[in-house]
Amino acid sequence: MVEKHSDTGFPLAEGRGEAIHVVCFNVPWPADYGGVIDVYYRVKRLVELGWKVHLHCFTYGRAEAQELQDLCEEVHYYRRATGWRNQLKRRPYIVASRHSEELLARLRQDSAPILLEGLHDCDVLEQLYDGRRIVYVRAHNVEHDYYHALAKDEKKGWKRLFYMTEAAKLRRYEQVLLKATEVWAISTNDAAHFERIGCRRVRVVAPSHGNPQVTSLPGRGEYVLYHGNLLVGENVRAVRFLADHLFCEREYAFVVAGRDPDEEVVRLVQKHSNVRLVPNPSDDEMRSLIANAQVNVLVTDQPTGVKLKLMNALYQGRHCLANGLMVAGTPLAEACVVADTPEAMRQQLARLWNTEFTQEDIEMRKAILARG
Repeated sequence: MVEKHSDTGFPLAEGRGEAIHVVCFNVPWPADYGGVIDVYYRVKRLVELGWKVHLHCFTYGRAEAQELQDLCEEVHYYRRATGWRNQLKRRPYIVASRHSEELLARLRQDSAPILLEGLHDCDVLEQLYDGRRIVYVRAHNVEHDYYHALAKDEKKGWKRLFYMTEAAKLRRYEQVLLKATEVWAISTNDAAHFERIGCRRVRVVAPSHGNPQVTSLPGRGEYVLYHGNLLVGENVRAVRFLADHLFCEREYAFVVAGRDPDEEVVRLVQKHSNVRLVPNPSDDEMRSLIANAQVNVLVTDQPTGVKLKLMNALYQGRHCLANGLMVAGTPLAEACVVADTPEAMRQQLARLWNTEFTQEDIEMRKAILARG
């Protein structure tokens, strides 16, 4: 049974002082990329609802965070066991590298419900499953589809082989989700997949994103914005598409903004005098860039999950021009202008560039997003 919930991305009722364990694949602070943004604001919502959150984080590349200590009842950190030995195991590397006896011992000390953030953390589900313990799993993607997409884009042979092998392992391993009390899918497409494999209860839960209300500004902006993590292959390909088909439209000023720009992104921007790159903007700077753009343009070739950059553009920005894959499996197409060919995208961009964003547009946006 697939259920849809629209409570700012969180499906649980008031906690009334009850404990809940949240196990996270990484340290969710700072909340500066898609996956951890979803986790951080879900944890924050839990606390607001009166749950006592016991947060468990695997560490690799991110430091312990006082922000999490201040938010949660307690925070525990576990070293992720990276290295080639775990790559050779039958279980997926993203799971095998997050096995922790210390974590399991802590979880066995009580019977509080557990929220596992991603298939990554489902070693816990394997080890603790007894048919009685409440264990929710937030599925951030259909992981084997995500890894197939990574393999398709990877140029290095050894790395492509790793992604393909991991995808095959993940396809087999996702049967563990049949043991979950509920699987929280991020889109209707993902939910349908989890139903097909036999999960007993699946719920569509929109991503938590830290936008309590629509703050879009009326009027006109002076540039077209693309934003995202500019080191990720999916986003590099998006910039490549824009460079091939939109940046050549000299009557528009473009801004490309985001974390850690890939060398290709830098080269593509430098070829066009009407395009400006903003690397590693602060949260406030990114909000300002989104809010003051005339058009937020967002394209993808990978229909996995709901893109948090799309949610930010809709809650904070003016016109949003997207391709169909960006809104696939979500109810958000109505809030965007959708175009799927370069010619259609150029035509819609010309129209939106000359169309003021009105208070009526803002009220319509609010109504659409309120429906979840």
